[in-house]
Amino acid sequence: MTQPVQRAARPLWWLGALLAVYLCAPFLASIPQIGQADWANVDWHATWSAVGVSAGSASVAALLILVGGVPLGYWLARSQARGVALLGFVVQLPLALPPLTSGILLLFLLGPYSPLGLLFNGALTDSFTGIVLAETFVAAPFLIVAARSAFAAVDPVYDDVAATLGHHAASRFFRVTLPIAWPAIRAGLALAWLRAFGEFGATVMVAYHPYSLPVYTYVVFGGQGLPAMMPLLLPTLAIAIVCAVLSVYTRSARGTLAVSVDSGDELTAITPAAAANEAADLRLAFAAKRQLGAFTLDVAWQPRTRRLALIGPSGSGKSLALRIIAGLEANDAGTVTLGATDLGVLPPERRQIGYMPQDYGLFPHMTVAQQLAFPVDADAASARYWLAHLGLDTLTQRLPRQLSFGQRQRVALARALTRHSQLLLFDEPFAALDTPRRRRLQQSLRALQREIAAVTVIVTHDPDEAALLADEVLVIEHGRTLQAGPVGDVFARPASLRVAELLGLHNIGEGVVRGSGEIETASGLRLPFADGCGGAALAEGSRVMWRVAPRALRAAPDGRWQGRIAGTSLRHGDRYVTIELDGELFDIPADDWADSQDGQRALRFEIDVGGVTAWAAERS
Repeated sequence: MTQPVQRAARPLWWLGALLAVYLCAPFLASIPQIGQADWANVDWHATWSAVGVSAGSASVAALLILVGGVPLGYWLARSQARGVALLGFVVQLPLALPPLTSGILLLFLLGPYSPLGLLFNGALTDSFTGIVLAETFVAAPFLIVAARSAFAAVDPVYDDVAATLGHHAASRFFRVTLPIAWPAIRAGLALAWLRAFGEFGATVMVAYHPYSLPVYTYVVFGGQGLPAMMPLLLPTLAIAIVCAVLSVYTRSARGTLAVSVDSGDELTAITPAAAANEAADLRLAFAAKRQLGAFTLDVAWQPRTRRLALIGPSGSGKSLALRIIAGLEANDAGTVTLGATDLGVLPPERRQIGYMPQDYGLFPHMTVAQQLAFPVDADAASARYWLAHLGLDTLTQRLPRQLSFGQRQRVALARALTRHSQLLLFDEPFAALDTPRRRRLQQSLRALQREIAAVTVIVTHDPDEAALLADEVLVIEHGRTLQAGPVGDVFARPASLRVAELLGLHNIGEGVVRGSGEIETASGLRLPFADGCGGAALAEGSRVMWRVAPRALRAAPDGRWQGRIAGTSLRHGDRYVTIELDGELFDIPADDWADSQDGQRALRFEIDVGGVTAWAAERS
């Protein structure tokens, strides 16, 4: 299997090897010249003076580029303003220009007879300042391009999570975004310094004096020829090698322990009831309205309990609604309240919430201990409790990449709980996990919900998850509410076939009430039902939803209905047999099925009227 891949890659390998040989050859060719160089006539004073000028000017230029290039790179990466793309193109032009052309352009701006030159009495040329300005112009694009790419690669979810943990914009930039982007920016800074250190064309046009190392090398070469070059090249090569090493060097991230873990009195004194604010009277209510292109979200909900779930298919607006509650998306004329607090008027950093996106939003440069200490109001005692309670106290020095999916989920949960959040928002928290691990963590979260007083909102497309982790559920699709209410009511009486489908319910359909206590289904099947059982009587001719309990349908030799086995299915480890009666399909637990009947295709069935429920259908 591997041989075709190797044969296909061999031409590419040879092409790469040829270029590598060519790039290495000049360095190899210079080695014999070390012994033939004219070491005796080297003017070491002038040489080291030129090295100092180049190193000093490159350092000043790099500092100027760093101070301005990082904000510029961030702006180019994140701004949606008009003209930003054009600005990004212009600031990269020095990469494409011949250095001499860059020098000429700089003379138009800085030359002794330009307005700026006259203003500074010609001090901007033939001076150390002129060298710095020339090097800044030609070297800046290296850092700007690196910073722009680095910031563009930083997932915006980190900024969102940091905002929900109480950090304002400047803190989020310097503590989260910049550290994540820094390795690439550092490499760009090293390249910019090298470019400035070796700049000749623009420098010789703008500042021939004092001699920088490239200009001095050119002067010596013109006067003494090739034998005098090696003493001048050695400092350049040494500095280039050091900068190249720095550009690819990655510091091993070893975070300090920001949250100590011990077996002191604080841990044993903390109880689940004390680990969260008592907020039994808090209730979430929101009206989320948002227009995004052709998609419109318009849902409102005023649940009466604290454990809530939003369920719907992909693209239905669940995550958008959750982000609106968190304050991470604008809410067009909508409202969000938690108890008596109007969250809608507060920025996300002031909403006192915990937000867990789908991938948990753990900051890649922080250890577990640093993650838990990051919230602005993180409580160290609470952090110690949740570290131990969630089995994380041995992982405090690990980075996110060193954790399993389950461990990351628990770290994100512990981080949210360290600030005693009154509102916890979970966006598909178990979507990336395998089934056994997902089931275990769902049970763990359910147990945790009993310990804390916070309102929890789970966004999910899994109806079983919603039923387990919520007391009330909101079903949405295409940005609109399909049904809302207590989990038991919604699952027992879905408002429409679409809701039933989204909830994974079976043996449900629509029909019309007929006389003699029967419902006529869409296919013409007459289902018996007890009118008025468990609710108001249904008028004859009214349109209803019906449901048949799986065990209400049974095979009987003298059964009223003739049917056939239409297939089998497996749901959550349980096997079901699908029965067709007059065009309607019903699922029956396979363990209710007699082995002697497995080979029969046509059978008689009876339906227990007590297992048939009906309710008024929602009007379209």
